[in-house]
Amino acid sequence: MSRLPLTAAIYMALSTAALASPDDQAATEDKKAVLDTVTVTAQKRTENLQEVPISIQVLGTQKLTEMNVNDFDDYAKLLPSLSYTQGEGGGSDPYIRGVVSGGDGNHSGPSPSVGIYLDEQPVTGVGGSIEPHIYDIERVEALAGPQGTLYGASSQSGTIKIITNKPDSSSFAAGYAFEVNSISGGGDGHVAEGFLNLPLSDVAALRVVGWDKREAGWIDNVYNERTFPTSGITMNNADLVEENYNDSHTTGARAALKVDLGENWSIMPSIMTQKETTNGSFAFDPVVGDLNISRYYPESLEDKFTQVALTVTGKIGNFDLVYAFSTLDRDGKAESDYNDYGFWYDVVSGYGAYAYDNNGDYINPSQITLSEGHQTKRSHELRISSPQDERFRFIGGYFQIDQYRDIQERYMIADWYDGYEVTGWEDTIWLTKQDRRDSEQAVFGEFSFDFTDKLTATAGFRYFENDNSLRGFFGFSRGFSSQGSKPGNQRYGEAGCAFVWGSTNPANWPKFNGAPCEFIRDPDGSLGKTTKENGTLGKFNVTYKLDDTKLIYGTWSEGYRPGGINRRATLPPYQADYLTNWELGWKTSWMDNRLTFNGALFRQEWEDFQFTILGQNGLTEIKNANQARIDGLEMDVNFAATYNLQLSAGVAFYDAKLTENYCGFTDDDGNPVTDCADPEAPTGTRLPVTADFKGNLNARYTFDWNGYEPFIQGSVVYEGRRTSDLRIIEREILGDMPSYTMFDLSAGIRKDSWTLNLYVKNLFDERAEFNRFTMCAVTVCGASGLVPEYPDGQVYTVAAQPRTIGLRFSQEF
Repeated sequence: MSRLPLTAAIYMALSTAALASPDDQAATEDKKAVLDTVTVTAQKRTENLQEVPISIQVLGTQKLTEMNVNDFDDYAKLLPSLSYTQGEGGGSDPYIRGVVSGGDGNHSGPSPSVGIYLDEQPVTGVGGSIEPHIYDIERVEALAGPQGTLYGASSQSGTIKIITNKPDSSSFAAGYAFEVNSISGGGDGHVAEGFLNLPLSDVAALRVVGWDKREAGWIDNVYNERTFPTSGITMNNADLVEENYNDSHTTGARAALKVDLGENWSIMPSIMTQKETTNGSFAFDPVVGDLNISRYYPESLEDKFTQVALTVTGKIGNFDLVYAFSTLDRDGKAESDYNDYGFWYDVVSGYGAYAYDNNGDYINPSQITLSEGHQTKRSHELRISSPQDERFRFIGGYFQIDQYRDIQERYMIADWYDGYEVTGWEDTIWLTKQDRRDSEQAVFGEFSFDFTDKLTATAGFRYFENDNSLRGFFGFSRGFSSQGSKPGNQRYGEAGCAFVWGSTNPANWPKFNGAPCEFIRDPDGSLGKTTKENGTLGKFNVTYKLDDTKLIYGTWSEGYRPGGINRRATLPPYQADYLTNWELGWKTSWMDNRLTFNGALFRQEWEDFQFTILGQNGLTEIKNANQARIDGLEMDVNFAATYNLQLSAGVAFYDAKLTENYCGFTDDDGNPVTDCADPEAPTGTRLPVTADFKGNLNARYTFDWNGYEPFIQGSVVYEGRRTSDLRIIEREILGDMPSYTMFDLSAGIRKDSWTLNLYVKNLFDERAEFNRFTMCAVTVCGASGLVPEYPDGQVYTVAAQPRTIGLRFSQEF
């Protein structure tokens, strides 16, 4: 049954040929079935996709439009090598080729394993990269495998490049689109977007793009009550009951000015800004009901950024020179219901006994969190490359990036006893007030030599130096950390302030950005903690052309993520982790460029990979977790069956598992321990999040009819079962994410410059799961048998957007 809708869509597409008039059929016969040539910049040169010895999946302008892509989730499902988790706030964390340990999305977590680029500028970010609206985009490139030599830190397992359409001084162009959509069981949304390409002279042009998108909600916040066992206090969420409460609104604009300075030089400044406001949670609680949740405090997220960039291109003799600069400023604010933490810790350990007011009366111990922060990122890259038609050619350059992030998080209990508040912060049980800095400097190069007209060898390197530092305050008040018979911990919180500054009087502590003090220290006694590292990455590739349309290649390559300082700065720093890749691939074209068949077979060794958990007090902890291996096979096919019928398919097979025990702790030097009696994940344990198999199939049929061009399209995506956590106990509590199959259909008509398109996403309303999580330590929130209504603990699920029907009208001039 699951194959019938796509089969029917293809059959209907083929049968529509009968509607064409004889003149239309004659015109069609003059057209050749051929695939478009796809160009990419994966090797930082403009090249034909079929001539680049890298496993790359590309979605061009036409494909992005045909598949109704306007955000990350839309294009991620079309890339078999890409998997991801989605948080309760709607943000996504991408992973390529199964290189994922889980839980990497926290703002104080490790650097991502996948690099994200917007044109020449890196926009990868700790705690989540920016997700620009996808409109007026030339293409999206997904580079699989380590890209460390050319792209550096965080392009450990691959790189995603979003390439925008550039200003063009040769002609005027403009376009716009309007879309309305409705979610099954949810609300209604819309998209409005447009672009303008305006030639200013023969050598200058301006391109401006704007968008406004409202995404409807589909999660219902339903009425519920909760009683805390220690105090007997009962709370309810009657004031917050709301249907479809996880809506979002995104507005943004992008502008670029390109000026040619003589025959060989050009300069292009650009700016992009976007603001997204999200309400509610994108997770649901299966115990409460399908797509239902019970939240007791308001939840919202505001994410706004502005990126300014400058790209200068030119020639020095026959050598191409590129300078790329960018600066990204990003602000975020969030309010979150942290009620589960208070409830479950009260159930398990009587936490509510410490929740009382100034009169000594019990109060509701549930918490809310208020977070805000500012992030800046500035990068420079200068590179030079030799002529591409020479037998020996090279590309090399210098790269520098500096990132700064200030972090503020307040965990709050209403009417909290004054003596337990963090000094100067009303109702605050825990305060994190920290500054994090990350920087990288690197020199890189790749050198290629054609031994014959068929055999080419390429060698590459990257030498890097990284710095990571953390300053500030984190922890409880001195009064709370010393309550009862528990002595104040001198290593964090206000007890740490008293220890470092030799006084119990907060007036004597030097303040840190409004926090009671700064106390995080390096082992040498200096304030702040810093870790530095350097190293060299390598790459070697051999490519052999069987003929002008077919090649095979073998590659050895390396990628890495930098180490860093734990947010709980009393823990040791975590070390860099490295990925080594051995790959055999092929790029082939057949039938006069009507068919392409590409693929790669690979093995990747992941050394001392970084693993993130929620530790004591619900704080992120990063440790190195030993070794893993990923074996895989990726293949994709594109076929112009006729001029009218285009078919494409992609598959990915992965075997990703530990090759040593994960014991859950490191030695005094931060190295992972592998010899333990009861490992948290033994050798052979499957890595989480990525399925053994993911694949997609797309079919699109167009035909001519009385001067119009109707079309019909069907697509199907399948992803297999995925585990939710690396650790065995946590995995059993959370459960696996089952396999899913999702179908999309669309049909429409085009004439001259306009297109009308009716689409259905997730046709059969599949509840495809993308994440499972708890709001506190899994073994606490997942405690079984202690709460009758939650016999297996409280586990949330993030699932795909339900069936969505949309109507889109677009026009270009």
